[in-house]
Amino acid sequence: MQQSLESLVSLLESYRGRDKVIRTVCYGSQLVGGLLSRGTEAEASSRLGKSLLLFSAQLSHCRTVLRLFDDLSMLAYSHSYGLGAEEEDVGVRWISVLTNIADQLYYPCEHIAWAADAKLLKAKSGKWWVFSMVLWGTSLLLGILRSVRVLQLLKKKLKRCEQDRADGSRAQLRRQMRQELLSILSSMADLSNAIHWMPPGFLWAERFPSWLVGLMGTISSLIGLIQMKTSSSSQSDSA
Repeated sequence: MQQSLESLVSLLESYRGRDKVIRTVCYGSQLVGGLLSRGTEAEASSRLGKSLLLFSAQLSHCRTVLRLFDDLSMLAYSHSYGLGAEEEDVGVRWISVLTNIADQLYYPCEHIAWAADAKLLKAKSGKWWVFSMVLWGTSLLLGILRSVRVLQLLKKKLKRCEQDRADGSRAQLRRQMRQELLSILSSMADLSNAIHWMPPGFLWAERFPSWLVGLMGTISSLIGLIQMKTSSSSQSDSA
C-alpha cells in the first residue's frame, strides 16, 4: 500500500505523469458518466452521469491550457531528432520526421482555437479545431505506420537471434515488440476518437456516444500508464 502510494505521488510530481493521470481520470469519468446518463430510469444515476461528464469536460479543458507550454519542449525534441540520422531504417526515419512536423504544427493550431473560444482572439475557433484534429489524426496514423515498420524490423532481428541462440537478445526484442503492439493499440483507440471529432460526413464523425469516446480514451490512457511504468522499470534495472 505504501509503495503504491509512493509510486502515485512520484507519478504526479512529473508533468508527463500528471498529464497521463488527468487524461485517464478525464476519459474514465466520460466513460462512466456516459453510461449512467444513458438510462433515464434512475434520476440520481442520470444526475451523477451528467456531473461526471461536466467534470470530464473541465479536465479536458485543463489539459488544453497546460498544453500551451508544450511548444518549446516539442521544438527541442524535433531539433534533437533532426532528420533522424541515427535511425537504421530509412522508412522509420522519414515517418518519424513527418510525425514531428505534424505534432509541432498541432500545438499552435490548438492554441489559436483555444484563444478564439476564450475571446482572446477575434477568430472563429471551428476551423482551427478541425486543423488541430487533422494534425493529431495524421500524427496518430503515422505513429501506427512507424510501429508496424519497427515490428517488421524487430521480427527480422528476432529470427537472426533465434538462429544464433542469443536468449538475452530475444527476450529484449520480444519486450520491444510488445511495446510497439501496445503503441499501435493505443494510437488506434485515439485515432477512432480523432475521427469522431472531425466534421460530420467524414467516416464515423460525431457518431460516437459519450461512453464510447470515454472507453477509447480510457484504453489509450491506461496503455500510456503501463508503458510509462514499464519504461521507468527498465531504466531502474539498467541503472
